[in-house]
Amino acid sequence: MNKVLVLAEKPSVGRDIARVLGCNIDRNGYLEGNKYIVTWALGHLVTLADPESYNEKYKSWNIEDLPILPKYLKTVVIKKTSKQFNIVKSQINRNDVSEIVIATDAGREGELVARWILEKSKANKPLKRLWISSNTDKAIKEGFRKLKDGKEYDNLYYSAIARSEADWVVGINATRALTTKYNAQLSCGRVQTPTLGMILKREDEIRNFKAKDYYGIEIISSKGNINLKFKWQDCKNKSESTFNEEKINSIIKNIKDKKLKVVKVNEVSKKKYSPQLYDLTELQRDANKIFGYSAKETLSIMQKLYEHHKVLTYPRTDSRYLTEDIVDTLKDRVKAVNVSDYTRVCTKLLKTNIKGNKSFVDNSKVSDHHAIIPTEERVFLGDLSDKERKIYDLVVKRFLSVLCKPYEYIQTTVIGEVENNEFILKGNKVISLGWKENYRDLEDEDEHDSIPNLHENEILSIDKVNKINGKTNPPPYLSEGTLLSAMEKNNLGTVATRADIIEKLFNSFLIEKKGKDIHITSKGRQLLDLAPRDLKTPELTAKWENKLLDISKGILNKDIFIKEIKEYSKNVVKEIKNSDNKFKHDNLTKNRCPECGKYMLEVNGKKGKILVCEDRECNTRKVISQVTNSRCPNCHKKLELRGEGEGRIFVCKCGHREKLSAFNNRKKEEKNKASKKDINKYLKNQNKNQDNFNNPFAEALLKLKK
Repeated sequence: MNKVLVLAEKPSVGRDIARVLGCNIDRNGYLEGNKYIVTWALGHLVTLADPESYNEKYKSWNIEDLPILPKYLKTVVIKKTSKQFNIVKSQINRNDVSEIVIATDAGREGELVARWILEKSKANKPLKRLWISSNTDKAIKEGFRKLKDGKEYDNLYYSAIARSEADWVVGINATRALTTKYNAQLSCGRVQTPTLGMILKREDEIRNFKAKDYYGIEIISSKGNINLKFKWQDCKNKSESTFNEEKINSIIKNIKDKKLKVVKVNEVSKKKYSPQLYDLTELQRDANKIFGYSAKETLSIMQKLYEHHKVLTYPRTDSRYLTEDIVDTLKDRVKAVNVSDYTRVCTKLLKTNIKGNKSFVDNSKVSDHHAIIPTEERVFLGDLSDKERKIYDLVVKRFLSVLCKPYEYIQTTVIGEVENNEFILKGNKVISLGWKENYRDLEDEDEHDSIPNLHENEILSIDKVNKINGKTNPPPYLSEGTLLSAMEKNNLGTVATRADIIEKLFNSFLIEKKGKDIHITSKGRQLLDLAPRDLKTPELTAKWENKLLDISKGILNKDIFIKEIKEYSKNVVKEIKNSDNKFKHDNLTKNRCPECGKYMLEVNGKKGKILVCEDRECNTRKVISQVTNSRCPNCHKKLELRGEGEGRIFVCKCGHREKLSAFNNRKKEEKNKASKKDINKYLKNQNKNQDNFNNPFAEALLKLKK
């Protein structure tokens, strides 16, 4: 009997698919049933070959050998996962396998993972594609009922090849040229370098910013027991501040001991609609702003919620809309999240006819995957970690919000006049919270600042006049969240790659974090001084991203694009070779490398300070301080571990210092004491062990859990 081979991207997804398809026989690296064989990759099993596979001379980095431009780029099996590749290959080429279903992630990179494996295995069997946005049993069954022809995704595959080859050609040549020219580890890439350029541009804006003093006036009046704060407003441009201090001083002098006359009261009914559903970039941005999570960390948490818990849909999406076929499932999704703090809103929604509208349902605005929303799988919040719960909460509240009615309020604007000077007072009266009911804990008090009834020509006494002084602020430093926004705006990278690009900049010591702010390092600044001019700005890379999109749509041939990339790389190498610039290490220490004896550089890694040999070929690294997960006994912040061997010491920003040996002794003593958690665990086990525990309350709880 002929069988169908299903190729998943990861073991966890493969096992879920196998269970749904009834593949119960567990083999080495795959599962088998009567009709299906399910096997899996481990991410990429195949990659582009290193330069030395084309010519042995490329093992050594020499500027004379550049540019490296093979006519065709070869692929190789990744050594550390070659065992799994051989397992997959053997299943693909089984005589009883008549058809292959690609079930890797439904996106450009997922397509490449599968196609490279099939190409390397010399597969020549009919292809089908599983294209789903969630990993629930229901979604998998539905997906297998609606399998697509593999040929429909050929252009997506060509786009993926073009992206991978372009990154290889530009990255290999630019990085080798810079590194050999300046004898420093200088990493340069098609996307990472213009991203670094944006960080520098923001820092230069901050550095060159000159603060200016501005001034305004606040009048304190009252009606009944309610204080009213009127702000001066320029009659011409309606601004509430000015750089002209003399003007403000003159107005204050003129209105002293005068009264305010109400000249206009305007009430307007307003509606504010929910923010759009999340795509990955918006979710990463909010998680960074609210919780301080890095882009990579948020994606990792989302993957767990998608793959393991199956409570959220596919994370790597760039759409904030749903397709029309999802509308019929909205009610089931609301039922799935009808727990805990969400119950109040869910109960109200389930009493209505839940339907979609154009604000969040639009087929034309969904390419590969719809927005991130809950699945129909019921959630058990106790199964989620603290971080998973926080990300899940963001998605659920946003999902429920788009289904709710708009926030409605009456905005009252009062214009007052004193000696021909205009003063303004604004207040809001809430009519209906609508979607904001999901965010009661984050309510903005200013939005509910209602004011008493005031009438035109009413005269109010002035209790106090305050002069307002302030300074204009420079633009803020970029955080990971705002950097993601800038990358998206400038079309740098994709939702699936941006987190890795930022991580690579950190790991290359081109940027560093100070609090939540991202700062460029001296090495990063110098790299941009040395890099080719058009590789430092987003315009060229954005143009390339648009061409990759055209390839995925079948508009552009990938070979034409790669030819353009190769020509560009020739010019990059030529420009670097002819440069007269110099690179200077400003972080050179007096520490000698234990391997080669040269001086070492001190760099800020993401988790502490590292010493790196200045000789790029030696590349010896040594950690000198590391931020740990151990907590300070005084302020409970994370401790930094400094030094080497027995002399290592824990240091906290609050001033606490503790030798590693003393820390270990303290931890041993704490271990011997029973904590509240241990006691509760013990009591829980005792309750479980009691035979026929006849407690009506416990039985009721058990029924609830079922």
